[in-house]
Amino acid sequence: MEQNSQTHRNNLRMQLMEAYGRVVYSYIAHWKKVDFLSKKNKIIKYTQIILSALTAGGFISSVITNETALTYVSGVCSAILLGITLYFKDFNLSLEITRHSAVANALWIVREEYISLLTDFSNLSNDEICDRRNQLQKRTAEIYETAPKTDSKSYEAAQKALKCEEEQFFTADELYQLLPIHLREEITNNTQTNSSQQ
Repeated sequence: MEQNSQTHRNNLRMQLMEAYGRVVYSYIAHWKKVDFLSKKNKIIKYTQIILSALTAGGFISSVITNETALTYVSGVCSAILLGITLYFKDFNLSLEITRHSAVANALWIVREEYISLLTDFSNLSNDEICDRRNQLQKRTAEIYETAPKTDSKSYEAAQKALKCEEEQFFTADELYQLLPIHLREEITNNTQTNSSQQ
């Protein structure tokens, strides 16, 4: 009976770790999607500004200089600008960026709660763990219900960021350096005290 209980507990921990991993992947994938959409939005805006300037400048110059070549150049720029504007009129990239950011922020909270649950794991009963797991699963499902979809490019970027670049993780030294000085001193003192007691 005790072995069954321990097996169940190990399975619970593994399930929580897998759920945490899925949330982290989704969290990073949404931020990568935000990055891609932001770059795309900037390129479109700058292109529209440049084409607008060339169009206006070309027409004004053609009137002043009476050059027909400038009229053709400004006409082509105007046509390209119109094409870009019409193509992207149904896309609201700013809204998509906002939606993906909101999902990522909501997933960040869930991610932190999974870490807390895994940290508290040994001090909780199986029933407490199951209750908190079920709440987290429900909240995650609610987030995913209204979340915009990410794409394979975002998922691959998230995979690279997590596996190769260790984007969400710190070494012990990096964590130590991020702490305020008073906490660093406290940790150093505690470490020295523990070493001397051994």
